[in-house]
Amino acid sequence: MQQTIATPYQMGQILAAGRRRASLTQTEAAARLGVSQSRISTLEADSGALTLSQLLTLLGAYGLQLQVQDRGSSVAAPTASALEW
Repeated sequence: MQQTIATPYQMGQILAAGRRRASLTQTEAAARLGVSQSRISTLEADSGALTLSQLLTLLGAYGLQLQVQDRGSSVAAPTASALEW
């Protein structure tokens, strides 16, 4: 699955879909992550409340990863020079 995300709502939808693709209920996902089921529900409904750490943990638990690329770019693998500051 590859998705472009422009809003927190879209991120919540991706998280919910990723959880379902991983065959996890909200309760099962919460148990894996050490949070309450209501927290999973809240993060799926309002992912604007996510920290980066929480986002990466959720993505990892669902078998997803975060990639960042330039807009309009179709190249997924960054070059070494693209990572320099």
